[in-house]
Amino acid sequence: MRYDALIVGAGPAGSAAARLLSQAGWHVALIEKARFPRRKVCGEFISASTLPVLEACGVASAFAVAAGPPVTRVGIYAGNTMLAAPEENAWGRALGREHLDLLLREAAVAAGAQLFQPAEIKALRRDGDGFVCALEEAEVAARIIIAACGSWNTGGVFALPFEPAPSDLFAFKAHFTASRLPPGLMTLLAFPGGYGGLVHSDAGRTSLSCCIRRDALARVRTRHAGKAGIAVLAHIMDTTRGVREALSAAALEGSFLSTGPIHPGVRALHKDGIFFAGNIAGEAHPIIAEGISMAIQASGLLVRLLIAHRGEGYARAWTRRFAPRIRAASIFAHLAMHDATRGASLALLHAAPGLVSLGARLSGKSVSVPSL
Repeated sequence: MRYDALIVGAGPAGSAAARLLSQAGWHVALIEKARFPRRKVCGEFISASTLPVLEACGVASAFAVAAGPPVTRVGIYAGNTMLAAPEENAWGRALGREHLDLLLREAAVAAGAQLFQPAEIKALRRDGDGFVCALEEAEVAARIIIAACGSWNTGGVFALPFEPAPSDLFAFKAHFTASRLPPGLMTLLAFPGGYGGLVHSDAGRTSLSCCIRRDALARVRTRHAGKAGIAVLAHIMDTTRGVREALSAAALEGSFLSTGPIHPGVRALHKDGIFFAGNIAGEAHPIIAEGISMAIQASGLLVRLLIAHRGEGYARAWTRRFAPRIRAASIFAHLAMHDATRGASLALLHAAPGLVSLGARLSGKSVSVPSL
């Protein structure tokens, strides 16, 4: 069967693109190798600037019902510092990926996208002015390919090979119930060797997500017993007063998830007729909590251009919109992970706490996205 577009990956980027193209009349195939629902390492936060794309996908109301309470303040927990910005704003809300991915995937299917799940592309070849993809039990052809299969692929057609390095980041995520994180607050965590975030998510849960350097993780595991996630939690609790106060009486729900290594940066955006969206295209340091938002917004951008027959401008438009956030995230991550820069940064923030809100704006949380 031949499609106008074949989208690889039914996460937020892929499903958003599938929904938007399908409702514009395109014949779309959506391929996902994992079964849903699935938990996934993710900060879960969706910035308010993503709302126009969710509205265009027809899921804004359902998201508002399912998501956690609005985030109205941003702050920083580092060492003994517990700092919250004085400014209140509608920064966004958080929703677990086991819910968000289903919401967007079902919206794509409802709009007419043909879902292949679980399914994986075994081979990809050019065929005239399009492509032919071999699945396990079928072949599908498409005029264009959108790769939205994430950046942590170690095999397959869109694998991203990396050489190990001491500075590699490994990510961990867990949910807690009965936390004491103040209402409406999303806080950045800066601790030796890494950074993270705490936010109120759906169903009364608090989500803890973090990244830690490979070399720092090795040192942590020599000091703390147990699995890696539990050792990282003990390290954060030991070094970060705000987390101790927020989670000392909380209960861990389920187990820690982990993944990595994470390699932030800009990668291929449009190559050999294939468009890339989501983290496989470009990935910011998770310190700015914009990963899912950028993925969804980038899909909205790509679809706008494809519908207008201006897909050749995608790389330039993506770079203009998202590269500044990736650069800002890299700076913030460096300041947070190293002892000397972390201390100097905290001193500055104590003197001018409004800079915390400025950082949130620079990361894209208040940048409007054009309607589709």
